[in-house]
Amino acid sequence: MSVSQKHLLLIYHSRSGANQRLVDAVQAGVERDPSNVTLRIKTAFAADEADLLWANATIFVSPEHFGYMAGALKDFFERTFYPTENQV
Repeated sequence: MSVSQKHLLLIYHSRSGANQRLVDAVQAGVERDPSNVTLRIKTAFAADEADLLWANATIFVSPEHFGYMAGALKDFFERTFYPTENQV
């Protein structure tokens, strides 16, 4: 039985570099055995609806600001929610 190629999307925001280390760790894990996962990494400002529709699974990485996600990630959700509603 063969395993089909899966699409993993990682959307992140990092100003200090701490979250970039998390992104790097995910990338290193996928690179250990890339035979069944294609990883696409996008910043929150660069990601769009097409990326969400491409992905089988999505990882969101955000710093915490005042008890909430970074504004960049909130912006992503606001830009993509209605265009992809009922599609993802």
